[in-house]
Amino acid sequence: MPGALAGKPMSRFILALDQGTTSSRAILFDHNATPVASAQREVTQYYPESGWVEHDALEIWQCQASLVTAVLEKAGAASTDIAAIGIANQRETTVLWDRTTGLPIARAIVWQDRRTAAHCEQLRAAGHEPDIARRTGLLLDPYFSATKLAWLLEHVPGARVRAERGELAFGTIDSWLVWQLTRGQHHVTDATNASRTLLFNLHSCEWDPLLLGLFGIPSACLPRVIANAARGAGGLTTNLFGREIPVAAIVGDQQAALFGQGCFKPGMAKNTYGTGCFALMNTGTRPLHSQHRLLTTVAWQSLETHYALEGSVFVAGAVVQWLRDSLRIIESTADVEALAASVADSDGVYLVPAFAGLGSPHWDPRARGTIVGLSRGSTRAHIARAALESIAFQSADLLTAMQRDAAQPLLELRVDGGATANNFLMQFQADLLGIAVLRPKITETTALGAAYLAGLQIGFWASLEDIARNWQIERVFEPSMSRDEAGHRLARWALALERARGWAQ
Repeated sequence: MPGALAGKPMSRFILALDQGTTSSRAILFDHNATPVASAQREVTQYYPESGWVEHDALEIWQCQASLVTAVLEKAGAASTDIAAIGIANQRETTVLWDRTTGLPIARAIVWQDRRTAAHCEQLRAAGHEPDIARRTGLLLDPYFSATKLAWLLEHVPGARVRAERGELAFGTIDSWLVWQLTRGQHHVTDATNASRTLLFNLHSCEWDPLLLGLFGIPSACLPRVIANAARGAGGLTTNLFGREIPVAAIVGDQQAALFGQGCFKPGMAKNTYGTGCFALMNTGTRPLHSQHRLLTTVAWQSLETHYALEGSVFVAGAVVQWLRDSLRIIESTADVEALAASVADSDGVYLVPAFAGLGSPHWDPRARGTIVGLSRGSTRAHIARAALESIAFQSADLLTAMQRDAAQPLLELRVDGGATANNFLMQFQADLLGIAVLRPKITETTALGAAYLAGLQIGFWASLEDIARNWQIERVFEPSMSRDEAGHRLARWALALERARGWAQ
């Protein structure tokens, strides 16, 4: 991935726009990949019905734009100090907007939303899933964008006719942000986000006509697919911040974290602990189709396409927010570690946080949250500990499946995301997996990955080797639990999972 502008004078920073499920951020990175300033704001969550999750796309854009001003003020910088912009975004979340007004015609349907479970089950019953998996590397699940878009086209009055006439634009959050940044001049997505829609053929790297027909999606509403390093492929620039700035990279948040963790060689893996957990393993330049119900996805695309295996946990850090906001057994998310550590173990309590169904490798959209093993002696501390342990249990399930697919053991796990600050959780994860868990000094690797891709494209960084040298370990968590004990815990977890499955009929 050669630097397009190598040798020319460079501005001081790369600006990463990290638009996530529960918050939006803007971070400035310098030439040493150090985050010199950041600004963050929460995103409003809407739950209009059970299993439904929505966002206001206009709020997301207005929030993200205001954060650019805020982060520049924090750094004492100006727009002239920005060499390029890299975008990392929550994936699968579906936006449909009017091309003329630039306004959404409905709230965005978030990746966690389960409203299209019946549609997925109908397609599965009709025998379509094997062919869909071969074409896309994905499974039939409400998680992905296709059935969300189909739902909007059917339920928003006039939407289908308008989409067929080319009056409406569909996109995931990356497309929406680029549309706003370029004042409607560019309707694009990148290969990583496109590969999460159930509409993109992994092998041709194009929208698949058969899948468009199957889901009833008019091609006129689709964005153009470009490479992650978008400056060369898309010619994207924004002048919203007082000068022309290249939008040099677009990448889905989990692929961005894989890149930001320096997982450039096949077999290297990372797990991001955020609202959900997302583990990705680099599998090289050929897609490796899973035999254990994981996903095959585009890792990044530059001169050639790189692929990854992925496993997704829908509710991870969000279970701690649930303890705070719904059960109110903690005042802040930072309180959970001390509360969990105040008891020696969970006393047989297991919490399955299937609030939005189960992801990899179980794929049960009708599973629901369950607590088992409660006794008269169970306390809020036991529930807090079980909640934290559930994050590690779910990750262990998918990482075990990943190792079986790759036919090689995982030697280490690189971790990132807000929940990695929880030392109890990281140690328990190492104990379950029986391998070292490596926490880097910079845990904002989603934003960093987007910054790296943008910086490489314009010559801010010279090469992959150049940026790999920036990765440094802050702490290593070595396993201390016996394999027999870890096996016993995992077996009990599997029993708890069975209690949660198929609950929402």
